Amino acid sequence: MADLGDKVNNIRENRQNEINENSPEILTNPIYTPAFLREQIGKLMRVEFLIGTNNLVDRIGILDDVGASYILLRSFENDSLVYCDIYSIKFITISTTGIYGNMNNNRYNSYY
Repeated sequence: MADLGDKVNNIRENRQNEINENSPEILTNPIYTPAFLREQIGKLMRVEFLIGTNNLVDRIGILDDVGASYILLRSFENDSLVYCDIYSIKFITISTTGIYGNMNNNRYNSYY
């Protein structure tokens, strides 16, 4: 019997990640935040979120995926994925010194 981790990975692999002519414009036109961020997948970034009316918190990681209303950051501390609400993002600092990522995944390359 497959364990829960195998089931989760199988579901993830079957999810449509490719953009095509039937994809919504919010994911294809870089004038929209999700489409712009999709162009940054694999890059190291610091994302700042507004929580409440005056509380900023940040997360640092590698951009792993972008949806219409969320981003996934791969955390450095424990290689976990952090699901982030795209609507609470106020600032993103994107590393320009290189692209980071998993060499086993063809979506990104690793440069240092």
